[in-house]
Amino acid sequence: MSDVLAQAHKWTERGDSVALATVIDTRKSAPLPPGSKMAISSTGDVVGAVSGGCVEGAVVEVAEEVLGGSGPRLLHFGIADSDAWDVGLPCGGEIDVFVERYEP
Repeated sequence: MSDVLAQAHKWTERGDSVALATVIDTRKSAPLPPGSKMAISSTGDVVGAVSGGCVEGAVVEVAEEVLGGSGPRLLHFGIADSDAWDVGLPCGGEIDVFVERYEP
């Protein structure tokens, strides 16, 4: 986690805007625990992880909206057991991810 925040800080020092995504809750089986972080810069750089599969792609899209001025967002991801592996949430896991603008 500290590596993600350190990189986010470096990006802000070079003039980029940065969004920070944090796993705030998980249910059932989830790839990463609460507290896991991912930072997304306004220039498209990404560091860290909140899950995997298409979950992270969706988080990047929301991060771009947050950086565009939409304000912070709470996202919920969950899927049926039969489709779970395809999107990176094994065993029908559920995760909540909070996406906000990073301000050092």
